[in-house]
Amino acid sequence: MKSARPKVLHEIAGRPMIGHVLAAIEGLAPARRVVVSGPDTQALLAGAVAPVPVAVQAERLGTADAVKAARATLDGFAVGTVFVLFGDTPFIRMETLRAMAAAREEGAGVVVLGFRAADPTGYGRLIRDEGGALARIVEHRDANAEERAVDLCNAGVMAIEAGRLFRWLDRIGNDNAKGEYYLTDIVALALADGARASVIEAAEDELLGVDSKRDLADAEARWQRARRIHAMEEEGAILLDPQSVWFSHDTALARDVSVGQNTVFGPGVTVGEGAVIKPFCHLEGCVVHAGATIGPYARLRPGSAIGEGARIGNFVEVKNARFAAGAKANHLSYIGDAEVGAEANIGAGTITCNYDGYSKYRTLIGPRAFIGSNSALVAPLEIGAGALVAAGSTVTEDVAPDALALARARQETRDGGAARFREAKAAEKAAREKKSK
Repeated sequence: MKSARPKVLHEIAGRPMIGHVLAAIEGLAPARRVVVSGPDTQALLAGAVAPVPVAVQAERLGTADAVKAARATLDGFAVGTVFVLFGDTPFIRMETLRAMAAAREEGAGVVVLGFRAADPTGYGRLIRDEGGALARIVEHRDANAEERAVDLCNAGVMAIEAGRLFRWLDRIGNDNAKGEYYLTDIVALALADGARASVIEAAEDELLGVDSKRDLADAEARWQRARRIHAMEEEGAILLDPQSVWFSHDTALARDVSVGQNTVFGPGVTVGEGAVIKPFCHLEGCVVHAGATIGPYARLRPGSAIGEGARIGNFVEVKNARFAAGAKANHLSYIGDAEVGAEANIGAGTITCNYDGYSKYRTLIGPRAFIGSNSALVAPLEIGAGALVAAGSTVTEDVAPDALALARARQETRDGGAARFREAKAAEKAAREKKSK
């Protein structure tokens, strides 16, 4: 990956790849989960996958050795199924894992996940017997011509009988070119003990791994294509230009939501029925309620909630603020750490001054209040219901309900002052030019 970050922590749709894998297994309601890491990535992985424990593979001695590293976490887990998955295969589906679990429950000691490869070169082959059971796994370099003609390939994912897992692992040797302990050898050991081995097939694109930044970009594009289809066909959303809308793994859209071009959903966004997201918006960690209108060119940051029928207009940024039903900020404003009451109107250029360099403070704006353009509201501050703040004001004290607040210097007009100013400046310029010659 050419990165200081562990491969499995690179993100697709705002979630680390390993997070996608952990999410896929949730539908199985696993009794225990464990992530196996090398010693150099343990701390980073532990922070990303918590509360899932992280076991350390002290030396990179192969896939079977990696599974052995989980022994302490699985101690006493003698009845059931142990799944072995890979953190860099983010598209594996819960339905596939359920099919593997069903095959285990039907009596197979080992269930191996396979796929039909368009180009099987380099993959291990899954060789079945006449009854369709798995007879052996043959690595490409060891396969004869007949075996290489088989297109059913080993994905590496397995479901293994818990009671015999570690007995089989302890018998795996490392008499091979790399001197490593291969998990694939468990199939031969299971068959030798009279256990049955089965194969479950999945689509090749479900098992795509990510090994480079280019792979990561391809995986993101593939995920986004599928998510756009889901938004339109399953959620009933309207995407005006689907290819330019980008989702996160947990974006939730209600029916009849309209999303404009070049909109980006960061993690943690829920949009209610009939809301309109106009072009060039960025939303993250927020809730947009039914019938609200956002944008164009608006930014909603974490902690924001936009009420029913409320409006957030062009070049407005909202952070950790709540707009009640019908409230609006239509132009060029920053509203941070605030409560905006129902039907309140925030004029263009308004700023809630929420930070003094040390702490954040909240601004409370009551229902039906009107905040004039180019106002600075210095928090902590409360503007009462129905109050009016005159344009250009810097407000530092609370404003009572229905009061009018003016906080600006009195205007002074001097007749002819502009002409006298220009004449003086022209004379100064002429004098400088004369002196320089």
